[in-house]
Amino acid sequence: MQWTDRIRQLKILLVVSAVVIAVASLLVSHFLVRDLSQEEKHRMEVWAQALHSLNEADSTTDLSLVLSVMEGNNTIPVVVLNDAGGIDDYRNIKDTVTLGEYVQRMVRAGDTIRVGSQLVCYDESIMLKRLSAWPYVQLGVVLIFVVVAIFALLSSKRAEQNKVWVGLSKETAHQLGTPVSSLMAWVEMLKEQYPEDELLPEMDKDVKRLQLIAERFSKIGSLPEPVESSMNEVLEHVVEYMDRRTSNQVKMVCNFPNHDVVVKMNASLFEWVIENLCKNAVDAMEGKGVIKLTLEDYPRRVVIEVQDTGKGIKKKDINAVFTPGFTTKKRGWGLGLSLARRIVEEYHSGRIFVKESELGKGTTFRIEMQK
Repeated sequence: MQWTDRIRQLKILLVVSAVVIAVASLLVSHFLVRDLSQEEKHRMEVWAQALHSLNEADSTTDLSLVLSVMEGNNTIPVVVLNDAGGIDDYRNIKDTVTLGEYVQRMVRAGDTIRVGSQLVCYDESIMLKRLSAWPYVQLGVVLIFVVVAIFALLSSKRAEQNKVWVGLSKETAHQLGTPVSSLMAWVEMLKEQYPEDELLPEMDKDVKRLQLIAERFSKIGSLPEPVESSMNEVLEHVVEYMDRRTSNQVKMVCNFPNHDVVVKMNASLFEWVIENLCKNAVDAMEGKGVIKLTLEDYPRRVVIEVQDTGKGIKKKDINAVFTPGFTTKKRGWGLGLSLARRIVEEYHSGRIFVKESELGKGTTFRIEMQK
């Protein structure tokens, strides 16, 4: 809870800092652009006055200062129009093809100065336009920084959670190891003393089941080598196990191809994924309903669907069901679906997701794997 609160506070702080930086940058740039715009307007007024002086000068007038002012404008685009609307002169404009449209735009904007019979039209300099656009570039950079920072924080949190789950899994496997070994030894001794007892084979199956569970937990966090295995057999093992462990009111329906569907996988871990989905289905149906297992074989991929007739999942919870710690049960840690997704996506390069769910009608989980 403390870690979640810290993450939330950091995200809020980052967002607030980004907003403050963006607003401050926009305000400073606005005032700076406004002052520079006024300065350019003043320069154009001086330039227009110099043009007027040049037009009114006679042969005895010293034009050195006027010409200096005229030649000093190397950045501000300017066009001089006569009374007939023709262009007498223009400066700092490279594209003359659209000069007429450019002049009309300057006239509509009101960036003009009347000098005798001539009209001086001007526009903002390239530097001023770049400066006007800079705050928005800066805002984009700040937003990118915030997004990257939040993503880094979430990744760090996810990595830490993964370490906790992996450590918990391995510790569980370690703690189960010793009592399981002892139980196996006791079962063997009982077999020798009571070879005809009908309950011992079932007890032996349960002990081996515990050994398998410990083995699965020990593999969490490592990358087991996948081998070609029959998906049909994996699903049939799950059906057999669930039939023995659930009431007669839970019906398992299988829809498998007639041929073996061979996939590279770790059969033990993948079997656990299907078991977890089936157990969740039994809980959702409250011990009464139908679980349908479907296996579809395509040229390049395999699709497995686990469908139940349970209470369904709320729309707002569908995206959260694979989140570590999320659970709708009164008991449980909410790790089953999270580990299932890790096994499918990280160990088998597949996908697992909720295909559809409707309250009161049931849920369908879908797994897609490459061959």
